[in-house]
Amino acid sequence: MRYILSMTSRRFKVALAIPCFCAAAALAHPQASADDAAAQYSDAGQQALAHGRYAQAQSDFEKLAQLDPGIAEVHATLAAIDFKQREYEAAVREVRTALRLKPSLPRLDSLLGLSLAELSRYSEAVPYLEKGFKQTADSETRRMCGLQLLRAYTGLGRDADAVETALSLNRLYPDDPEVLYHTGRIYGNYAYIVMEKLHDKAPGSVWMLQAQGEANESQKNYDAAIVAFNHVLTIDPRRPGIHYRLGRVYLARFTEGQKAEDRDAAQREFAAELAIDPDNGNARYELANTAAGKGDLVEARKQFEEVLNRYPGFEEALVGLGGVDIESENAQAAVPLLQRATNINPEDEVAWYRLSQAERATGDKDGQEKALAAFRKLHSSTPVTLRRPDQQDEVTPQQIDANARP
Repeated sequence: MRYILSMTSRRFKVALAIPCFCAAAALAHPQASADDAAAQYSDAGQQALAHGRYAQAQSDFEKLAQLDPGIAEVHATLAAIDFKQREYEAAVREVRTALRLKPSLPRLDSLLGLSLAELSRYSEAVPYLEKGFKQTADSETRRMCGLQLLRAYTGLGRDADAVETALSLNRLYPDDPEVLYHTGRIYGNYAYIVMEKLHDKAPGSVWMLQAQGEANESQKNYDAAIVAFNHVLTIDPRRPGIHYRLGRVYLARFTEGQKAEDRDAAQREFAAELAIDPDNGNARYELANTAAGKGDLVEARKQFEEVLNRYPGFEEALVGLGGVDIESENAQAAVPLLQRATNINPEDEVAWYRLSQAERATGDKDGQEKALAAFRKLHSSTPVTLRRPDQQDEVTPQQIDANARP
């Protein structure tokens, strides 16, 4: 499974290159001003280009090249038009003719690399594309060369080079949707290739089994994930993190099926993780959150406080303990916890909502209105499904009560 880029959207803005070559061709034209036919074809070709009539422009410049084949700018313009018309063999031929006549013409190396890449002649294309991507000052040309380099490197099996180029493209064009799409595909492809190599080199290793468990978990194939993680534990019973992952799988299955035995199994796995690694704050947080979900506020408070004693900046735990305080009718204690949470993560709508509840319970009307306004702004602009993962994205996030009314 090897990903080959399909460059169909925004088919390379060669129009940026055409005016450059056309202007140069026009400057060359007075040298042949005695030839009325050459003047006619030159003027007509430029007019056709100006109005986007590329087939007509192509015809005019081909006739001009026949009348005076020694003008490099005419061949360069023809190369750009041929590329626009997706006649890549012709574009390669015209670029090479232009370079032979005048090696100093700008952008032709990039245009040659782009044309060769479209023909899937990747080995030939790469040196020109690398030069265009690393050396050109024109942003759009650099962008086009970078995107085609992704295609060329992938086609040649140079996956690490493709990833390196993708990282550079993301730095140069961080908000470009086409760049984001293609670089995302490159990263996904590379991850797949690395996992395939792991499978080939160490199919029965704990690393392969752990990868299988995580893959099955992400696909909600919970039974297979449980089998894989338990297999890891048969090989390495005290391997850190595996009981925690098992707990997360059981918890996810409980969320879907609401079977009490899954929630109980999750709690056992989180406790088993803490027996191996007492500093695993995520496992202790999940125990606290599960206890709160079962209505065991005493156990939930104990576990949340233990998490925060070890990790005072654990934002989800602050929100969780604040929720326990509200449920326990101790809003006075909840307010500073939730204020700290909103300072750590101002984008957490659950923290703002619970803060508004706590402020209302303590009689702070101004604080309640401020917190509620922040919650409503976040709630209306960012659906919960699009919440940005933070440093605790490996734990179950706090949720607003389904019956709550903003």
